[in-house]
Amino acid sequence: MIKTFLIHIVFLASFPIAAQKFYQKNYYPNGNMKTEGWIENNQKQDYWKFYYSNGTLKKEGHFLNNEPVKYWHFYRNDGTKKSEGHFINGKKNAWWLFYDNRGILNYKCQLKNNIKHGYCLIYKNEKLVLAQKYVTGKKTKEWNSLKAFKKENNLLDLQ
Repeated sequence: MIKTFLIHIVFLASFPIAAQKFYQKNYYPNGNMKTEGWIENNQKQDYWKFYYSNGTLKKEGHFLNNEPVKYWHFYRNDGTKKSEGHFINGKKNAWWLFYDNRGILNYKCQLKNNIKHGYCLIYKNEKLVLAQKYVTGKKTKEWNSLKAFKKENNLLDLQ
């Protein structure tokens, strides 16, 4: 019995492991990093970073079977924040934040499968100035004052 067990172990050890996971780095012709992240079964998995050719971080987040998942961050060529939010099954979902060219919050919206679906809150000089509600990409309501918005909506829904 022990001999049979050892033969099975030797037999299984002689085959390469099918699901190998490794860290991959790709470079631009100028030598700067282009992408880096984990590959498993020829698909992007886990945490990845993408860069502009000048070396500045472009975007970062997680993959599952080549699709973006979880929380991602996007940046402009100068390094300022551009947007950030949740991916579910490769599509933008839940709250997304969008920033102006200085990296200051411009607006945030609830998305469902890459489309506005829920509230959008618009900011000016870091203060809420306008609220909108969308259903499947179509604006259904707009409030020009925080007081009017609060009167009709439960702010707990905005978390």
